[in-house]
Amino acid sequence: MTPALDIKPKTASVETGVRDTAPIAEGLSDVLADTYRLTLKTHIYHWNVEGPLFFSLHNLTETQYQNMFAAADELAERIRALGHMTPTKIAGVLSESVVDDLEQMPSAGEMCSDLESDHMRLSHRLHALIQLAEARNDMVTGDLATERAAFHEKAAWMLRALSAS
Repeated sequence: MTPALDIKPKTASVETGVRDTAPIAEGLSDVLADTYRLTLKTHIYHWNVEGPLFFSLHNLTETQYQNMFAAADELAERIRALGHMTPTKIAGVLSESVVDDLEQMPSAGEMCSDLESDHMRLSHRLHALIQLAEARNDMVTGDLATERAAFHEKAAWMLRALSAS
């Protein structure tokens, strides 16, 4: 193996004025885990939705999972910019997430309700991350978390509106 391929990633001390970066990186890692899990769940529902709302829900979930997939990279890159490692194991990503699976394949309406609930849980986590980041002088993470919370709150509203009776 060449020396260039033998380099392993590691944490680094980053002096940008952000205080106590470890809890921020941990919060970002939790949000990253939720984002990945919700991206996959949304994609699975996208593939399996049926019924009169097929087209609307199929398109809505596609827009949402594409947004979340791109956001995962932003979240991970912020963790690295703070000098920390991103989650290194798939099992860790799954175990740290508040997003759960339903026992059986849901109806289109149940998909909407289930995804709405997950988006709201993720919004709640993001609001906590905003407070944590801003208390440690990390406005960059606060801004990123604010942007992500706005997305998840809007996604929850759209799903709620789509399935309203």
